Formats: sequence, C-alpha cells, structure tokens
Amino acid sequence: MKLVPLISSGTAGPLGVLHLPRLWLKVSLEARGALADGYPGAGQGYDQMVIDALGLDRDAVIAYIAAERPTYPQFEAWVKAQPGAKLDAASVSAINAAITGYIHADATRQSILDADGLPDDASAPKDAINLNNLDDWHEFHAAVLK
Repeated sequence: MKLVPLISSGTAGPLGVLHLPRLWLKVSLEARGALADGYPGAGQGYDQMVIDALGLDRDAVIAYIAAERPTYPQFEAWVKAQPGAKLDAASVSAINAAITGYIHADATRQSILDADGLPDDASAPKDAINLNNLDDWHEFHAAVLK
C-alpha cells in the first residue's frame, strides 16, 4: 500500500525545525516503495529548503534514512551529529520563517482549492502549509476513505 504523508510541513520535532518530520517520513516511505504517487521523497521545495538551511548533504540524508530506517528521534540525533549542521536558534528561526512564509503560485492555490470545492476568495488559505495540508487530506481521502 502506498501512503500519503500526513505529517504537515507545519510540524516540528524536538529540534524545533518545521517540515523536518515530514521530510523524514517521505524519504522513509519512498525508500520502502510506500510513498503515494506524485509525492517526491526529497523534492526541490520545502525538502531542499530544509536540507540546505540545516547545512546537510542531500544524498547523505537520503542514504542514511534508506539504509538505517531510523525512528524520528534517531534521525534528529543523526542530523545533530552532522559536521556543520546549522541548528543554532538563528538558523532554525530563519528556516521556520521561510517555511511559514512560503506562498504557492496562484495556479497551484487555485488547483488545490478547486479539488476540494473551495472558493478562492479572501477566506481561502494563501500559505503553502495550509494549502499542502488540504491537498494531502484530499489525496488521502481519495486513496483510502472514499
């Protein structure tokens, strides 16, 4: 069974880094062939933003998760142990601000809202975290609950 990753990009683990738990989940699922179609294990959006902001090597992140199958706390311990990892308060604050401040293009927003039958008006979410949540919930419903 392929799974839609339901950990939000707005979720942080003990290190306080938004999206890091979702990155771990997506790469873990992809390594086992269980990530829902259309979802990258480590994509070029939030995934790469977090990897870069933390000073991590993309290939090393993917290889570690695929080979070791860590729990989330084990993954965070590995991140902390990486030479040059940027986990100081300023670095974490900067990546979290980038995550929460990211706004999808109009066409992406409209597509997500349309799929759920929601109007693209002043009450509609504009930020990528909430739009991605809607998209994940829509995909999960279609794959599992419908």
